[in-house]
Amino acid sequence: MTKPTTAREAGERRYARFATGSVGFVERHGLWNADQQAAADALDEVLPGLEFVRVGFGDPHGLMRSKTLTVDAFRTALRNGIDMSPGPFVFDTGHAVGVDFFAPGGGIGIPELTGAGDFLIVPDPLTFKVLPYTEAATGWVIADEYLRDGSAHPLSSRAVLRRQCARAAERGLSFVVGLEVEWYVTRLAGAREHGPAAAPGTAAAAVGGFGVQGEPPAVEPVNSGYQFNLDTFTDGLMHVITPLARALRELGLPLRTVEHESGPGQLEFTFSPMDGLDAADAMLLFRTVAKQVCARLGHHASFMALPRLERFDPSGWHLHQSLFDTAADRNAFVPQQGTALLSDEGLGYVAGLLEHAADIALFAIPTVNGYRRLDERFSLSPDRVVWSAENRGALIRVLGGPGEESTHLENRLGEPCANPYLYLGSQLAAGLDGIERGLRPGGLAQDPHAPTEAALPRDLAEAVAAMEGSALARELLGKPLHDCLAQLKRSEVSRFGDWLAAAGPAGPGETTVWEHREYFGAY
Repeated sequence: MTKPTTAREAGERRYARFATGSVGFVERHGLWNADQQAAADALDEVLPGLEFVRVGFGDPHGLMRSKTLTVDAFRTALRNGIDMSPGPFVFDTGHAVGVDFFAPGGGIGIPELTGAGDFLIVPDPLTFKVLPYTEAATGWVIADEYLRDGSAHPLSSRAVLRRQCARAAERGLSFVVGLEVEWYVTRLAGAREHGPAAAPGTAAAAVGGFGVQGEPPAVEPVNSGYQFNLDTFTDGLMHVITPLARALRELGLPLRTVEHESGPGQLEFTFSPMDGLDAADAMLLFRTVAKQVCARLGHHASFMALPRLERFDPSGWHLHQSLFDTAADRNAFVPQQGTALLSDEGLGYVAGLLEHAADIALFAIPTVNGYRRLDERFSLSPDRVVWSAENRGALIRVLGGPGEESTHLENRLGEPCANPYLYLGSQLAAGLDGIERGLRPGGLAQDPHAPTEAALPRDLAEAVAAMEGSALARELLGKPLHDCLAQLKRSEVSRFGDWLAAAGPAGPGETTVWEHREYFGAY
């Protein structure tokens, strides 16, 4: 006997015929597993209490791009998908066109990109959250990007990490990731008089060939800094930290520690270990929520590595990682016997990270500004391809020791605005390559900055060139995303070079006006 159709279901079907997306897209292409289907069904209990749902995805730059839907529209989009513009795929960080979308296939082999054609995003119901700080009850969900034929969009960053996690799973391994993120909170100038609505700054305007850069938010430091971990500085920011930490916990993010770092208002948040894809989703959510909560409190959160603000220190994103042997129910990096620092799998993983370090540096440091951290003034940031035990100057730091179940690796290269899916995906790809090929690293470095050791890329141009010449990077991304990312980053490098030519050379290690405009507000 056929189940009677409710009035609401009939209305949804009528609406779906005229809605964006493709009717029955999820079911027709078998896009969800049983867990996702169950999570989607469970939303029927949640949606009636909401007014809006934000549906979005992480673009190549690692920024959340979204549409805000009414609940009725979301019900339809949940199973049909919703159309999205390819703008986030073709604009560089300064909103300059980096990919020629009027060329056939956008010049990167994607027919649907020709003429800036739409693509579909499908909400992943497993990522659904309810934002606890918005003025109207609002849901938030990460979506996956698809072509019209139901295949994963070749420019999807999330699909890159998903493929690498599946590759690890075929070996009986799961990717375990801990996030350690440094970032800045500053006070918006004038916020006390005019409120957070004054925060965005002046409207963006085209600046010659330099993209569309507006003035960055005008801010003031919240303290003098340079008293590392000083309890008083942390306490002085609890009016910002408390509502943010509460929001993160309510959203299910496993916030672990908060501390004040060196620079004025420089904070470090760490999160308990998560599975790889969950960790990347959490990073996207954390950065988005931090900026929104801080803005509501008259402050500005920025994940730019080194803002152009007096006496500011660079911030990093240190990526803690290990592999878990699911069959044996153990940390695969811990040797089963003897006093070795790492198991054979762990040594192979380290060797893979070192062999491909230069080729995948772009995924850890994707901006012009991020390479400021590698300046010789900042000895706790890596600049050489070395590994060591408990040495914070090394690229790869081993934490733990013989027999310690918490043993894992820390990559200290990343900047906090890196695309989490590409950063994590490239780490896993390089590490698995080292394991599969039976590679072994050289000896532990005594001097992590020794000039005799191989150097990491010194700037964004070098990193782009290394990525373009890397077989591992091409296989990781696929040709369309590989070409797209190269073009976007070359556009960024070119615009910065044009600005320097017009403005004159910057001082050694100096963050330029161009960089501050480009990154401080967006990131």
